[in-house]
Amino acid sequence: MADVRRSSISSSPSNTSPTPISFLLQSVEDDGDVLPDFSSGKESNSERIVLQVALCIARLFPSPLQVNQTIQAVLVLGSWHLVEELLLAVYCCRNLTERLLTAPHAGPLVMLFSGDLNLLEKLIMKTDARYIFVIEKHAIFQRLVEDQVFNQIPCIFITAKGYPDIATRFLLHRMSRAFPEIKIFGLVDWNPAGLAIICTFKYGSIGMGLEAYRYACNVKWLGLRKDDLDAIPEESFIPLKPKDMQIAKSLISSEILQDNYKEELAIMVQSGKKAEIEALYFHGYDYLGKYLANKVVKVNYI
Repeated sequence: MADVRRSSISSSPSNTSPTPISFLLQSVEDDGDVLPDFSSGKESNSERIVLQVALCIARLFPSPLQVNQTIQAVLVLGSWHLVEELLLAVYCCRNLTERLLTAPHAGPLVMLFSGDLNLLEKLIMKTDARYIFVIEKHAIFQRLVEDQVFNQIPCIFITAKGYPDIATRFLLHRMSRAFPEIKIFGLVDWNPAGLAIICTFKYGSIGMGLEAYRYACNVKWLGLRKDDLDAIPEESFIPLKPKDMQIAKSLISSEILQDNYKEELAIMVQSGKKAEIEALYFHGYDYLGKYLANKVVKVNYI
């Protein structure tokens, strides 16, 4: 699955890479919104995937030049056969470029990263972003991109769509090494599972033993946290479930959990409730970007 600027495309695994399709999209200025006629039903799976990407790109970029550059970048990726779970949803802005998987001079239009750790290790990246936001939920990720929050905050958004896989964690680790001056923030639901996601990025998973450090980085917990609860209406809180309590018990027993994280977790357990990031929409759909900016400016993270 790959995110293309202000939207996302999900594709199923395929056994073959897409062949170049030169007629995918003609210039919007010269010929209008011209797309190939696939009504015959004879198109291949790869053609359907690329068509979906083209349709999305055509809606996202006002400039025909941007549209064509982006499509060319997608066509040369050739990574559709990789398992979807080993691909990350990544939107990179501020001139983040990757020389192995994107077309030359394609710019920061399309970023598709494979789950091959050997490839991720060899990535060459450049950026002038100042922050990286790791977003728990893909829907929240999409909202932030659609709102163009990156125009207000020089940042990179990354999402693993829930609990992070090894590829996502390794990429973030690589980025933290490549850009040690960039602060990395985590935005998760206020519940034990959200804290578990933060801890996985920060410390690595217990099952990986001595190898955990290779997949960890210094993520700061931006939100949601107890300081945000006053901004959430009472009806938006949800009772904790037995599974939540089980995760909380496991976290509390961990020796690596820092004290301020334990304090947050204790408040969750004592209150018996949890809250989702979407609860902030009570203040309007544009509130989330303001929330992130306010947190960063006030250094309100742990």
